[in-house]
Formats: sequence, structure tokens, C-alpha cells
Amino acid sequence: MRSGLLQQIGLFLFSLCVAGQSFQAGVARREITPREPVPMWGYGDRHDALSEGVLDPLYADALVLAAGSEKLAIVGLDLGRSPGEPSLARIRERLLREAGIRWSVLGGSHTHHGPVLELTDAEGRGRGRFEAALRYYRQLEDAIVEAVLEANARLAPARLAAGSAALAGFNANRHSKLEPKPVDPELVVLRIDRESGEPLALLVNWAAHPTTLPPSLLRFSADYAGALKETIRRELGASPVFLQGAAGDLRTGRGPMDYRAYGEALGREAVRMARNLSTATPPAASLQVREERFRFPSRVDLKNPIIAMMYEKAFFPELVRNYQDEYAEGVRPRLMAGLLNGEIGFVAASGEFFSAHAVRLRERARLRTVFFFGYSNGYHQYFPTIEAAAEGGYGADPQVAPAAVGAGEELMNRALVWLYQFRGRLKQ
Repeated sequence: MRSGLLQQIGLFLFSLCVAGQSFQAGVARREITPREPVPMWGYGDRHDALSEGVLDPLYADALVLAAGSEKLAIVGLDLGRSPGEPSLARIRERLLREAGIRWSVLGGSHTHHGPVLELTDAEGRGRGRFEAALRYYRQLEDAIVEAVLEANARLAPARLAAGSAALAGFNANRHSKLEPKPVDPELVVLRIDRESGEPLALLVNWAAHPTTLPPSLLRFSADYAGALKETIRRELGASPVFLQGAAGDLRTGRGPMDYRAYGEALGREAVRMARNLSTATPPAASLQVREERFRFPSRVDLKNPIIAMMYEKAFFPELVRNYQDEYAEGVRPRLMAGLLNGEIGFVAASGEFFSAHAVRLRERARLRTVFFFGYSNGYHQYFPTIEAAAEGGYGADPQVAPAAVGAGEELMNRALVWLYQFRGRLKQ
């Protein structure tokens, strides 16, 4: 009897071990279009002009991955950036408390036709004048959490495959005047299928500014990311999740295409890649993740009343005062790196990184696939390369790239160290 009991205990522990090593995935989406007129994000010359309706809806697309004993929520947002600091903290606290999810990537597509997200419930910083925006932030938080919780509840055994391909002419450098101009042509995808082989989700990572619509248009739009996702859903039958890459110095290419035509063309490329991937169940699923906040001196002194006044004139006072609070102790970006199943790497950073950062990271990481998610888990303006800062110009000058020169390289070096540590190539 004793041996029988020990055998049952052994089988039970073995089943727990096997379950802990399984790979699971779940998806869900929620609409996040503001219901009331609010200031729009992305173009300074709009100042505090309120939105005037909807061109196409905005969504939060959630993908939850469970591997081993860890879970990761990846949420693609049709927004200019990820939620502001107060919202981000509340969302993450709820995900941990309600679903046991301690790792999350909340990434904006960087559409310039979404709502301003920096206002706060404080005097002179949003309260009283922009109550509709403050109401929207709570609605946004609820929608994101609901999407992640539903995706988590739908977790089921899954198969996966990742791949990338260079797309010539789909994006171009908008900053440098020197040849050859840096560019990141890599379209990176993660295909996830149900155990049956039926497509479940397609995660798409691409770098190009979604600025195909004019600043004068005060209607909400997901820009080309919305058309891309519609194409994937229609042609592949999978739930699409889009996260922007290192697009700080990149614009869309392909000539004078409108946002729908560009998004559909890019979506067809993603579908073509997905169909060429053969998914498999990982023999031993694993997920390793690390995240830290860093601090860099700011090249802009927003405490200087003359400088602050210039920014307030260029944008609007309530917005700038929140940035004064954010950068009071320097520029403090977040960096996350992870390794899925020992071979698929990802890096998420809270800003507009120039494309060479992602290109060099992939080259140096020596992994089969590396995703780079910009505009994720916060927003700390541009991170140009050192040579781009030396060249100067929009995106590289201190006015919109306040972090000390070299901050981007330091963050990429740290991510690279973590990726090697995850594989046991470097000591922790």
C-alpha cells in the first residue's frame, strides 16, 4: 500500500512538472476608442484641439503566453504610446492581483491619431479642464485589463513558430542626410496555432511611423496598423497583435499609398510569412524575463521657466507640466528583455528608438529571432544613436531626445547582457 501511495504521488508530481513545461496561449480584444472629445496625440501644432469623431476604431489586442511557471501579457494598442505612468501602474497591479501575471508589454502602435495620454488628475495638469480625458484613462485601463483577463481565461495548449524577412522599400529613413541611411527592413512575426493546427494569433513587429494621415484630421484612427490587422484577420483567420518597432527615424515607404493600401500590403506580407512557418509544440516550454528602470541626466531643463514657456507654447501647458513632473529626477526609461523557449528573444523599451539600435541588437544577440518593441511600458521620447545625435536634426536634438547621449546604446547593451545570461552564456 505504501509503494502504491508513493507511486501515485510520483505520478502526481510528474504531471505537475509536465503541465508546468507546457506552452499555452490565449487572445482577446477590446475597443479603446474615446467616447468623448479629448486632445489628440502626436502633432504639436494641434495644441489642445479636441477630437472630432472617429475615422476607424482603436483596439487593445491582448496575447497571453504561458510557458513553464511564467506568464507574459503582450498588448498591442492603437495608441501613440503606452498608457501614462499612473495608468500603467494600476493596470500592472491589477494583472498581478487578478491573474497572477507579473510580466507585461503594453506597446503603442504610435498612431498620431489617438488621444493624449499624459494628463493627470492634478491641478493645472488635467483636472477641471480635461475631465473627459481623465474619464477615458479609467475606461482604457478597464478595457486593457479585461482583454488580458479574457485572454488569460482562454489559455490552451498551443504550437508556435517565429520568423523574419527583409522587406525592401516598405520603410525609409526620415532623419539622416548621410549615405547609406540606416533602416530596419525586418518584418518579424510570431505565429501561434491551436493544437489542431488552426491559426490562433499572429504577432507582428514592424518599424515605420504611422503618420500617413494629415495632422489637420482630428478623427481617431489606427492608421496603417488597423488595415494591417484587418488583412490578417480576413486572410489568415488569426487574431492579430501589432507592436511598433524601433521607428524613431523611420517613415513608411512604398510611394504615395494611403494608410489602408499600405497596411493591407504590409498585412499580406505578414500573412505570406505566417503561411510559410511550420508551428510546433516546444518540447520544454520556458520563459525568462527581466525588467529594470534606468536613470539618465536630461539634456533639457524643464524647470527653467523660459524653456518651459517655449514648450507650453509649442504644445499646451497641462501637457508640459506633466512632463516636468516625469523628468524632475532625470529621464527614467523602462527596459524589458525576455527569452521564450530558449530561442525567441524580445526587448521592450519605453521610447522612440532609432532603427540602428534594433538592427545592431539582433546582430549581436545571435538568436534566430529577436522582437524589438518600442513605445512600450512608458514613453520617454526619442533615443537616437550617438552618431545620429552628432548629426542632429529632429528626433536627435535635445528638444525631443532629452536623455543623455549614449542612453540608447547603454540600454541595448544591458538588454544584450540579459539575453546572454538567460542562455547561461554569461554569469548573472
